[in-house]
Amino acid sequence: MTDKKTSAPSRSEAEEAVRTLIRWAGDDPDREGLIDTPNRVINAYAEFFSGYKENPKEILGRTFEEVGGYKEIVLLRDIRFESHCEHHMVPIIGKAHVAYLPNNYVVGISKLARIVEVFAKRLQIQERMTAEIANIIQEVLQPRGVAVIIEAAHQCMTTRGVHNPGVSMVTSKLLGVFQQDQNARAELSALLNRSVSFM
Repeated sequence: MTDKKTSAPSRSEAEEAVRTLIRWAGDDPDREGLIDTPNRVINAYAEFFSGYKENPKEILGRTFEEVGGYKEIVLLRDIRFESHCEHHMVPIIGKAHVAYLPNNYVVGISKLARIVEVFAKRLQIQERMTAEIANIIQEVLQPRGVAVIIEAAHQCMTTRGVHNPGVSMVTSKLLGVFQQDQNARAELSALLNRSVSFM
């Protein structure tokens, strides 16, 4: 993701852009049902793209060293996310699995879910999002290995274009031990596919 800064338009300019799109679609932005739509769309976009305002390094910055010598895989499975395709600005909905092998410290598990959300709440392609999550965990935590696997449905493919519902895309990024050691990958695969019951 580029760090290049662009000057943001004002809220009124953004709302006027929505009004323009409504007119382009063939409707009247001043009719009763659409009069508040520009405001609602801008509020929704502020939520959809809130990841641009968050710093992932700060989220991962607080770590814990007192872990009783634990150095095995830490895996957070099935992190649901909603993102938007940068090509058509329609939803990408899926789940992420994030794993790492701690070196000297661990991070709170909610932080892993937040990292997924930070990068999901930006205009994305799934391949880049997968790499961004893995790379920032590697950079900040410096673990022995990182693995990120993402499965998602892309509405740019299901609601337009080829109109092919039921298709999911899977991407992965493996770093460190997970990239180099077949046994580590096998253990990760077993954990991902294991049915866990706590009842």
